[in-house]
Amino acid sequence: MLVIDELSSFKSNQSKRFRSLIKVRPKVKRIVGLTGTPSSNGLMDLWAEFRLLDMGKRLGRFITQYREIYFKPDKRNGNIIYSYKPREFAEESIYKKISDITVSMKAEDYLKMPKLIINEVVVELDEKERNIYETLKKELVVELKDKEIDAINAASLSNKLLQMASGSIYDEDKNSIKIHDRKLDALEDLIEGANGKPVLIAYWYKQDIKRIKERMKVRELKTSSDIKEWNQGRIPIATIHPASAGHGLNLQAGGSTLIWFSLTWSLELYQQTNARLNRQGQKENVVIHHIITKDTIDEKVMKALKLKERTQDLLIDAVKANLEVVD
Repeated sequence: MLVIDELSSFKSNQSKRFRSLIKVRPKVKRIVGLTGTPSSNGLMDLWAEFRLLDMGKRLGRFITQYREIYFKPDKRNGNIIYSYKPREFAEESIYKKISDITVSMKAEDYLKMPKLIINEVVVELDEKERNIYETLKKELVVELKDKEIDAINAASLSNKLLQMASGSIYDEDKNSIKIHDRKLDALEDLIEGANGKPVLIAYWYKQDIKRIKERMKVRELKTSSDIKEWNQGRIPIATIHPASAGHGLNLQAGGSTLIWFSLTWSLELYQQTNARLNRQGQKENVVIHHIITKDTIDEKVMKALKLKERTQDLLIDAVKANLEVVD
């Protein structure tokens, strides 16, 4: 018998771990996959996961077959297709096919969980800062302090705009150029509003943590010793990177307030980071703040996270366990 914890880490059929496991899968008599984020980037994620579970019985043996049946091309350049979107019947059909081997149990339905409060704190750019942002967005190049910042493609532009929304941007030599301190000011206000309660700050770029450290005294949670001290309530302000806020990391004993200084497109990393505080054992209501720069890519990231979350919630609800406790 094989039990896969965090099945979502096998969602890419191109990954080495998927290819390695699929080779030995026929030798496994019984298999169980566990995950809280089965479709963090949409329904396309499900194929590889269920290919491991049932050898392709429900969603097909090949990803091309799965795509042809349930998806249609979305963004493309000539014959090159960059993304796919589900056909009208896809969600219901996919959920129905996998429902017989899928059990979904939400923590809030079975455990006494604290109340979760989601909050968005909006900051605004002044005219000069807005002009810099809009110039890069439209022309893919902007001049800052005698340095030319360019974005060579859509992914690079998205990255640069996220940096600018947070307050600084990297030049071609990886030097950080300051644009504004709007988010740092909002961060200070939120920490002051916490009235002495421990606060955990999530950041995405290295320049973010550098600027935060210049403004206030914080402790990065990197080692087991850091985590132990946080859970003992000995660290008033801590920072964490979503990529290191790994599955199963327990931080709920140290605080109940999380502030997203800069955002990530990854629903999986976003949800996993939130779950470090919002989990069983948490004694207080959990407050998650998002510092959003108005009329920037921050708003698009938040919208994307909410849409992905909805798709995933629909999947989980569709296969939700209806269990009766029998004496």
